[in-house]
Amino acid sequence: MKIIKSLLLVAALLCPSLGMAQDFPNQPIHLIVPFPPGGPNDIIARVVAQRMSDILKQPIVIENRAGQGGVFGTDVVAKAKPDGYTIGIVSAGALAISGNMEKVPYETLKDLAPVTLVATVPEMLVVATSVPANDMTELVALAKAKPHALNFASTGPGSLPHLAGELFKLTAGIDIVHVPYRGAAPVINDLLGQHVQMAFLDLPVLLPQIEAGKLKAIAVGAPKRVASAPKVPTTAEVGMPAVLAENWYGMVAPAKTPPQIVAALNKAAIEAMKDKAVVDKLASQGATLIGDDPEHFRQFIASETEKWGKVIKDAGVPVQK
Repeated sequence: MKIIKSLLLVAALLCPSLGMAQDFPNQPIHLIVPFPPGGPNDIIARVVAQRMSDILKQPIVIENRAGQGGVFGTDVVAKAKPDGYTIGIVSAGALAISGNMEKVPYETLKDLAPVTLVATVPEMLVVATSVPANDMTELVALAKAKPHALNFASTGPGSLPHLAGELFKLTAGIDIVHVPYRGAAPVINDLLGQHVQMAFLDLPVLLPQIEAGKLKAIAVGAPKRVASAPKVPTTAEVGMPAVLAENWYGMVAPAKTPPQIVAALNKAAIEAMKDKAVVDKLASQGATLIGDDPEHFRQFIASETEKWGKVIKDAGVPVQK
């Protein structure tokens, strides 16, 4: 028995990460949200974190570290101590798009350990009420009849709404003009004011205006219709299956976080996402909870990075590297 205890002590000294993993977590976890409070990323993170805290029996402290479209907060996670006590829930932009657009201070799949894909939020294509088109066929016909006359707004160069619009242009073979804004609120204001004609935006921010008849919904860029807007067809249903555009949010930890800790975080996150209260609350925000294993999430990030990198290249989107 003494020999066994001695061997275990030596193993713990030689492999401190094993000791850390065995009693993880034994202190509060800091969850980085790379956007300001109140947005989709923040709401999803807070709802999931609250349930995870109950499961892990440790507080999860939300830290909003906004800047550079999510890049700043993501870099905070990448440079944190790899012990599982600093993690992040990050959007597609910082994990799969920004690196294609500009030089960022981290390599996603080198400096971060994927934990799980948390949720997807589809982009919806809407048009202003003054646009004489009520469906995809009419909209594409109008754009082809008036090349360079129609414009589409986005939440900024390289944002998912921007690239969704570029993918739409490439797929439909139309010439529409990109008008970038800083955030969804000014886009919606100018759509309502008839200053821009169309936009792809996260579904939740559009629903109130669609339900009030102030914007016309054309299609949702999801694999299937969404419960919060069941009458709106998918892009596949209107003949454009390639225009699959969903924002997504995933949990990541610093690279070199022990696999046992990543597994513990993954298990708690998936259990939290199966909770009916969590599912219902986020469904009202237009989010579909996913929950997968770290390797599947790694492959998903790689495929999304390749997909949007190709759109950026094919559309001739200006990059800064």
